[in-house]
Amino acid sequence: MIELVNGPVSIRIADEIIAEDTRYIRVCETFHPPTIYLHQRSFRKEALQQTSGQPSYCEWKGVAEYWSLRKADGTDVRPHAGWSYPKPTSRFALLADWIGLYPRSVDACILEGEEVIPQPGSFYGGWITSWTIGPFKGDPNHPELI
Repeated sequence: MIELVNGPVSIRIADEIIAEDTRYIRVCETFHPPTIYLHQRSFRKEALQQTSGQPSYCEWKGVAEYWSLRKADGTDVRPHAGWSYPKPTSRFALLADWIGLYPRSVDACILEGEEVIPQPGSFYGGWITSWTIGPFKGDPNHPELI
């Protein structure tokens, strides 16, 4: 499921807000907390740097490119912290120009006024809030989902 949601979201590295908006895209998949995407315009221009290297492929969304995030002065770089689908499949066409990010790669993600918890594991990018019910893929307490 993919939906455009009206609600506040912000991303912080150290003491600096590098992205914020009043809307976001939520993608829900089986046994995952929602993955949140922010429009590229939501990020401070200096905060985004497209990375080079191998793209990845999702059978549902298409080819993903990766982004590093950083503070406006160019410090505190978080390599490969985000990804995007510049030419998503038709089912996920709404994702064009939007960037997802791994909450564990930044210092805080605030969604609808609540600081999120990153999805367990190093592979997934889900955002866990108090209104998100698990268990989730990547959780070592639920190896049947890993």
